[in-house]
Amino acid sequence: FLRPQESITFAHPYRRARDLLEAHDASAQAQREKTLREVKRLRESAQELRNVGINSGSDAAQIKSAQIKRRADALEQTARSLHKERSGEIRLGNRGTHARVLVALENVTVEAPDGRKLFAIPKLEVAQGDRIVVLGRNGTGKSQLVQLLHRAMLAPDGLPGIRVSPSLALGYVDQDMRQLPDKATAHDFILSRFRLGDQRSRAVLAEAGFFIERQGLPIAKLSPGQKARLGLLALRLSEPNFYLMDEPTNHVDIPGREQLESEILDAEATCIVVSHDRSFVSAIGTRFLLIDKGKLREIDEPEAFYESMQG
Repeated sequence: FLRPQESITFAHPYRRARDLLEAHDASAQAQREKTLREVKRLRESAQELRNVGINSGSDAAQIKSAQIKRRADALEQTARSLHKERSGEIRLGNRGTHARVLVALENVTVEAPDGRKLFAIPKLEVAQGDRIVVLGRNGTGKSQLVQLLHRAMLAPDGLPGIRVSPSLALGYVDQDMRQLPDKATAHDFILSRFRLGDQRSRAVLAEAGFFIERQGLPIAKLSPGQKARLGLLALRLSEPNFYLMDEPTNHVDIPGREQLESEILDAEATCIVVSHDRSFVSAIGTRFLLIDKGKLREIDEPEAFYESMQG
């Protein structure tokens, strides 16, 4: 775990190492609190001796007071502030809806950009609270499905075979964050899209990990990780009730991915997600769709698919 003042290593798998890191930080926090209590005691003792020295004219008491104060200052220096994991806070909202089924597909064919048939969907309903993960090898059409659903959700009357609830409020991110305007700055994008006012726009960007100098850069010049944070911030601010996400954890660091997992679960989000991140999929998925040999079918759990990918 790389940190500004110290880097910590555990010879364990990641999940176990995270537990050990939490224990390490808890111990460090307890030691810091103990040290600060001692600092407070020493300062009080130094002040009492100083008062005695002033009132009695005792140089010895004042010298002793100064010595104790220096010891308290030195001890306070060892009680440095503890590192806090931060990856830009990703907090998702959830605009309510009373609709049970938010999206329904029947007799839909998903095609490649050149018109080649990739797979068919005889029937699929996405109910409120479903967290559907779409699985499949590269090239099977996962991203094409996401793009088709995106077009249907933006079209006033949907698309043939795809029915979208009028109460659906869409939150969309693709793996390259192409929904972000390259020429705009991060600040201008948030300010114009969500009309939060200048100071509030700067504040929410800072909370997401954008320092002031980064807020004024064109989005095209941001790193892939910064674009991902900006896209996920915009997703939260739009307060959707349906999340359509194509590889949302691409370019997001591990604490950021864990934060996204927590927010999806806490928001009780309805979503369709494409992801190769096995841990992320296992954490959020309630339903799993597999694209295989030109067909889309629902499977009980994703482990068999992952095992076949290793073969």
